[in-house]
Amino acid sequence: MASEAREATAEMILAAAEPAAGDLHAETGAYDSHEGGGLPQLDTSTYAGQLFWLALTFVFLYLMMSRVALPRVASVLEERRERIAADLDKAEELRGESEAAVAAYEAALAEARAKAVRIANDTRARVQAEIDALKAETDAELKLKLTEAEARIEAMKESALAKVRGIAGEAMVAIVGQILGQSVDADTADRYVTAELNARG
Repeated sequence: MASEAREATAEMILAAAEPAAGDLHAETGAYDSHEGGGLPQLDTSTYAGQLFWLALTFVFLYLMMSRVALPRVASVLEERRERIAADLDKAEELRGESEAAVAAYEAALAEARAKAVRIANDTRARVQAEIDALKAETDAELKLKLTEAEARIEAMKESALAKVRGIAGEAMVAIVGQILGQSVDADTADRYVTAELNARG
């Protein structure tokens, strides 16, 4: 449609230019025949042709600008505005997604830290319980072994004391018999030895 308008405008210009060209040539010849110099556009006899071409050029440029150039500029500006708006919307969407991703990361990190703390506390409590149980078991075993050792020591002590009393009684009977020449029975010697050991022990 714009090409048809341009063709129609060109035909109008050519049609109007043919008679005007003859007038311009006649005016130019008349001007050339005048004596003296000066600018042709200041010659009052050519004002009508100048005004015609000014009006024709203005109409042509107005039509070209209003029907060809300005719509293209407007479409480019509208396309640019829509592209900028789309870019802004996309940037806002990406910003929202990034904020959501950061929030999700922080939540996951906090949950992981809380889980790590719970696992550490549970592990510490379990290890402490195992240590306490092992300590109690070890204490019980040591106490049992200590009791058994004390019983064995006491039995060995009693056995040793019985042997000492027997040896001491026999020695006393022999010594009294040799020194005093008297005989002492084993029970009496045992009582004396027992009394002496108890007094020292």
